[in-house]
Amino acid sequence: MYNISFFKKILVLSSIILLYSCDKDYNAIGGDLIGDNHFGLKDTIFSVVAYNQKTGPIQSDNLAVNPLGIYKNPNFGETTANFNTQLTLASTVTATGISSRPFVTSVVLTIPYYYKASKTVTNTDGSHIYTLDSIYGVSKAPMKLSIHESGYYMRDSDPTGGFQLAQKYYTNQNTDFDNIKVSTRLNDDADLAQNDNFFFDPAEHVVKTTDSITKVETVTRTAPGMQLNLNKSYFKTKIIDGANAGKLASSDVFKDYFRGLYFKIEKSGSSDGNLAMLNFKAGKITVNYNEDLTTTSTSGVVTVTRVKKSIVLNMTGNSVSLLNNNFGATGIAYNALPNTGNTTAGDGKLYLKGGEGSVAIIDLFDKKDLKGYDANGNLTGPNGISDELDDLRYPADGKKWLINEANLVFHIDASTMINSFEPRRIYLYDYTNHRPVVDYYNDASTSADAKKSKLVFDGNINTDATSKRGLTYKIRITNQIRNLIKNVDSTNVKLGLVVTEDITAVASYKVRTPNAFISQAPKASVMNPLGTILFGNNIPFGDSNYDKRLKLEIFYTKPN
Repeated sequence: MYNISFFKKILVLSSIILLYSCDKDYNAIGGDLIGDNHFGLKDTIFSVVAYNQKTGPIQSDNLAVNPLGIYKNPNFGETTANFNTQLTLASTVTATGISSRPFVTSVVLTIPYYYKASKTVTNTDGSHIYTLDSIYGVSKAPMKLSIHESGYYMRDSDPTGGFQLAQKYYTNQNTDFDNIKVSTRLNDDADLAQNDNFFFDPAEHVVKTTDSITKVETVTRTAPGMQLNLNKSYFKTKIIDGANAGKLASSDVFKDYFRGLYFKIEKSGSSDGNLAMLNFKAGKITVNYNEDLTTTSTSGVVTVTRVKKSIVLNMTGNSVSLLNNNFGATGIAYNALPNTGNTTAGDGKLYLKGGEGSVAIIDLFDKKDLKGYDANGNLTGPNGISDELDDLRYPADGKKWLINEANLVFHIDASTMINSFEPRRIYLYDYTNHRPVVDYYNDASTSADAKKSKLVFDGNINTDATSKRGLTYKIRITNQIRNLIKNVDSTNVKLGLVVTEDITAVASYKVRTPNAFISQAPKASVMNPLGTILFGNNIPFGDSNYDKRLKLEIFYTKPN
């Protein structure tokens, strides 16, 4: 236990006052309220045990955002991200809904890209310069993109469970989808930037049209996004002719008739490629066609009127993110890690990886258990509870601590991570029960960007002011610790730590091959393609990184 300086006391007290509105239990010692006693604010550290746990293949269906591309991570290997999605009809088309002589003029696939609105530049001519967001790797790196009609029918329900549960799809099912795709490449435009040399282009899309009568030119600008011309002949047969055969008359019939799209990414030449997070569900295919409508007047004059029409296919059906990890050139150390780390002493480094990756499992307090206490606070033998926690629950002098704040601070292995993209946030949760911890629930702080909410609970990266590289992540578990001390019959659950794409998404997804150590992981971690390396607890005294080891820090006051 170490007394902190007066200056530090003032800083900590100020922080406590600022956080008071988010912390309704500030004045509780156990379950009692304090009076006007004088307290000395102190801090101390307690042990934790943290170790790595790989997930293996994991459920990845119907994610809010999905990766597409290739990302070569210096520490976690090379990930190739493919994607498969069902298509849904914006509106059904009856068998008689399209008259004779339809002619397809264009088939366009569009998927918006994420961009940084605050960095968008508007020029004097009305054009814009955009900076793409959520894209990792070398800018404009070319890749080979092939889009096929999917041959895999993605069921809504799982027959093995009597169709009572949703069908699950997993990260390692790429071969299942690739083997039965329809061979025709749909994005076969002569422009190689749409296929063999595809790249995520930050340029806005510009369309100029001229009125045939007034000759006035209109310029339409749209934000960056994937915009590909698809094979018109293929869609004439599949969609237009299919509509006339009744294949677009209902959603269920259409989903079995046209089973969706399979996006396949491969390297192009010597380029390493890059990877972007995409909201595929905002994507669509627009089949534009002309239809000749024939009318006959009472005098027998036949008039043919050409009408422009379209059929829209949305990407809002079932989908799956398909990942392939290659550790041949990079990520060798990560690949060599055991599936489960040192559960007794903990690991020296914690490898957090999104997608088909890894989590860290944390036990609060050390594992020494030489004594225990009964319900009346009398000393007994070992009770399966850490002696550190027992001593907090039953202090020798009978004066329980007031827990002002409790934190886990994770130091980033900056020298190893120097050439990697860093996840902006990590997420701590109740690993035992697969749910958020109480401090997550108690944090009502919000942000205009929902992903930046829960600011008191935290988990956001702290960066160096000059290099902008990550230094630490800090997570507050004040109420978690208070509850453990106050409620002597409460369970000291294991905690899980993952990278997260969205702090508001707390549901869990199943691993494909569960074992005694892991059965599921947070869905938001599956959505994030990045990884980070943190210092764990098992660092020997005298090591240059000893002070960066993971520990539990508690600020407290104690009655005189």
